Amino acid sequence: MSLKLGAHVDQENPLAEAAGRGAEVVQFFLGDPQGWKAPKVAYEGGAAALKAAAEAAGLDLFVHAPYLVNVATTNNRIRIPSRKILQQQLDAAASIGAKGLIVHGGHVGKGDDPEVGFDNWRKCIERADLAVPLLIENTAGGENAMARQLDRITRLWDAVQASGNEHVDRVGFCLDTCHFHAGGEQLSDVVEKVKAITGRIDLVHANGSRDAFGSGADRHSNFDEGEIDPADIVTVVRQAGAPVVVETPNNEHGQKADIDYLRAQLA
Repeated sequence: MSLKLGAHVDQENPLAEAAGRGAEVVQFFLGDPQGWKAPKVAYEGGAAALKAAAEAAGLDLFVHAPYLVNVATTNNRIRIPSRKILQQQLDAAASIGAKGLIVHGGHVGKGDDPEVGFDNWRKCIERADLAVPLLIENTAGGENAMARQLDRITRLWDAVQASGNEHVDRVGFCLDTCHFHAGGEQLSDVVEKVKAITGRIDLVHANGSRDAFGSGADRHSNFDEGEIDPADIVTVVRQAGAPVVVETPNNEHGQKADIDYLRAQLA
C-alpha cells in the first residue's frame, strides 16, 4: 500500500527535517501556535522559495492553524479574531503551495447551546476564501466540543455543507487517532463511521495516546509507549487511505521510529 508518510516539523527548514525522518509529507505552524499574530514564513527566501523547493523535492506541505483558533465560540473576542487569523492562515498556506490547512473543531462554553457553535461554523465557511482545502480535525476533550464525538461531527458537517460557499468541497476532514481514542470513540470502525458522515478523510494524524480510552486528554505518545495498540493505528491508516502526519514526541528518534513502523506495516 503506497501512502505518503511524514511528520510535524519546525518550519525553518522542513525539507531537511523531512529528509532526516524519511518523510514524504510534512506539517508545520506558520508562526506561534499559541498566538494571534499573522502567519510568517520563516524559510530562507520566503514563500516562493519554499514552494519551489518542496515541489522540486516532491514533498507535500500541510499547515496547522494556531491552537487558539475557535470559530465556534459565542465569545466575540475569540470568534472574530479566529475568523481573521484563519483566513490569513489559508492565504499563507496557499502562498507556499500547501495541500491544506488543519484547524481544530473548537467548542462553545459549558452553558451554551451547541447549535450556536455549529451555526458559527456555517457562517465562517460561508465567508471564507478557501484558497486551499480547510481540514477540520476531531478533538480529544471538552464536553461542548464541536468535533469530539461522531454525533457532533455529523452536526458540524451538516452546518458546513449548508454554508453555500461555492468551494465547500474544499472543506475536508483530518482524523487524529489519539483524539478519537481520548474522545471515547473506538478506532476499530471509526474510519467507516467518519466516511459515512463526511464522505472523505483527507489527512490522518497518527498518534499514540498517553492516557486511557475516553480520558479527554490530548497527550500524544510514541506508538510503543501509549494506551493505543499500534496495530489499531495501522488499521486506521490503512482504512483511511490518506496521507499521514505523525505528531508523536522525540522528533529525532521516536518520531522517526513511528514513521518507519508504519511504513513496514503497510509494505
